[in-house]
Amino acid sequence: MRTVSLRPGEDSIRLGQLLKLVDAVPTGAQVKDVLLAGAVRVNGEREDRRGRQLHRGDVVAVEGGEDIRIG
Repeated sequence: MRTVSLRPGEDSIRLGQLLKLVDAVPTGAQVKDVLLAGAVRVNGEREDRRGRQLHRGDVVAVEGGEDIRIG
């Protein structure tokens, strides 16, 4: 499991931003397609909102990729 740390002073990161940050999708335009395909889970539940706020301790799973914990 990979851990992505929030920047100092930040309390959250949006799901779409995280997916681009960890190269789970090559472009921002493809984030929506990946989400609508049902390929992303947050804390074990399917998620299709690119604006979902992620906080420390959340775990994001992308089909075919490594799980990501927000730290």
